[in-house]
Amino acid sequence: MPAEADRRSTLCERLRIARILPVLRLDDADEAGAATARCVEAGLDVIELTATTAGWPAALADARRRHPHPLIGVGTIMHPDQASVAMDGGADFLVSPCPVPEVRAVAGSVVPLIEGGMTVGEVVGAASRGIAKLFPAHVGGPQLLRSILAVAPGARIVPTGGIAVADVPRWIAAGAHAVGVGTDLLRRPDLAIAVAETRRLLSEGPAA
Repeated sequence: MPAEADRRSTLCERLRIARILPVLRLDDADEAGAATARCVEAGLDVIELTATTAGWPAALADARRRHPHPLIGVGTIMHPDQASVAMDGGADFLVSPCPVPEVRAVAGSVVPLIEGGMTVGEVVGAASRGIAKLFPAHVGGPQLLRSILAVAPGARIVPTGGIAVADVPRWIAAGAHAVGVGTDLLRRPDLAIAVAETRRLLSEGPAA
């Protein structure tokens, strides 16, 4: 197994290229499996399942078996036992919505942790250890991200929570390393078209 630093570097680079991190918060493992397949077909190769989905360990096992190439992580990790189950199931990374030292300790030097936070201190602290998750991002908007990056230039931050697909270019222009998108992405009847259109807009340059 690669060292955690190598896995973190790989995750950072794959997120930088993908720009969109799909957050699959669904009712059950079957729905999560179908959504994972749609994301892979749309060209998204970093995917976050969530521990609020019923039967998520089964969804993780199925995703690992069916889709060996994408990086697949588990989010909404709030307890160390969830972290252990996710790691035993082959999760490439973990995501927490807030600082949870016990989860950080379990992840340790094994898998990267994208640690969530809302305050400047929480986000900057998480970014100093790897990748931070700004959550819930819609509360402060892109201007909050700009303000944080003004005091922590170069920090790798992934805003998540209440973000629409159409808003992704604005967040990237504000300095986001990648953007977590859930409900609005998954409800698109043709997810591949939504992803392609977002990437086209990103290729055109900074959004206003």
